Amino acid sequence: FDVKSCGATGDGKTLDHATINKAVEAAAAAGGGTVRFPAGNYLSYSIRLKSNIALHLDHGATIIAADPPADGTGGFDHAEPNQWDMYQDFGHSHFQNSLIWGDGISNIAITGTGRIWGKSLSRGQGAQTPGVGNKSIGLKNCQNVLLRDFSILHGGHFGILATGVDNMTIDNLKIDTNRDGMDVDACRNVRISNCYVNSPWDDGICLKADYSLGRAKQTEYVTITNCYV
Repeated sequence: FDVKSCGATGDGKTLDHATINKAVEAAAAAGGGTVRFPAGNYLSYSIRLKSNIALHLDHGATIIAADPPADGTGGFDHAEPNQWDMYQDFGHSHFQNSLIWGDGISNIAITGTGRIWGKSLSRGQGAQTPGVGNKSIGLKNCQNVLLRDFSILHGGHFGILATGVDNMTIDNLKIDTNRDGMDVDACRNVRISNCYVNSPWDDGICLKADYSLGRAKQTEYVTITNCYV
């Protein structure tokens, strides 16, 4: 499922998230598939992952977090309610206010040598404002996840926030950001390898277990190898 065939422009000026999400929905309706981003600059708000879907970023393809609208309407998906948010900071407690997010889904991937640029994402300040995004990739309660080969530039508060994710492989990512590179939170069976993470202002590769799921779940069975942080 080629996003340009579905109507995305990739011109760096036109908001493409609506057509990207249509491509994801079409692939999901077909039982799953790969949503491909040819070379181009895709200005976008929230992209909603679904089960059995891979996003593939061709070389020269960049997904760019668009600036929130000045009038306060629209923008990134709003942070979902979380009755447990008093136990960890706002960024860890919400997932839908991300450039790319998935909740309760399985068999998903983001691959390819393209780039995710969190150009407008908040590093924490103002993140509670509706329409503002603060994560490049937010995953919650997911299974069977592959993240491979792409790069993240200026990922917001988190380049990757994975919470309650089981069976996850992160390989050959390049992350250059000004807050967290990747947080592996309440996750199980995780392999992180061959990654470069430059995050001089906050965590690089962080293992933790907070209470954003509303239950205690350990992070366990994690291997990290051949990474430069």
